Amino acid sequence: MRRTLLIATATALLALTSTASARDNRVEQSLHELISSQAAKDAGIDGSVRFYLAGQPVSVQQRLGEDVTNKKTNAANKSDVEACNWVALSALLALQDGAKSRGANAVVDIVSYYKKNEFKSTTNYECWAGTFVAGVALKGTYAKVK
Repeated sequence: MRRTLLIATATALLALTSTASARDNRVEQSLHELISSQAAKDAGIDGSVRFYLAGQPVSVQQRLGEDVTNKKTNAANKSDVEACNWVALSALLALQDGAKSRGANAVVDIVSYYKKNEFKSTTNYECWAGTFVAGVALKGTYAKVK
């Protein structure tokens, strides 16, 4: 009887702990502010590729293919904002590298694409921050722009 009670208690605590720590906060942040930050320069965002969110005006000369980047980072002991900035820079670096390899000077029509759900904004990207992991997924089109 005592063993059964102990197992039942342990199972209940485990279930409570796993649901209590299953945090998944949606965070919206300014893409322009991030790209303009010192952290972006330090991370390697070098200005050779420009980034345009869906709906932002841009004169596209040639489209060179679409891509999706899905990045995650360790969010433990970081604020949601700090974790989201870090992982968004990783996603932007992947898009920057993809643009350079295709001869593009921009990524246009960028939308957040977390878990394949589109979020469109002309100013912000979307990040999801949990207890241990934060993630940003971006979908965009490589392009040559004026």
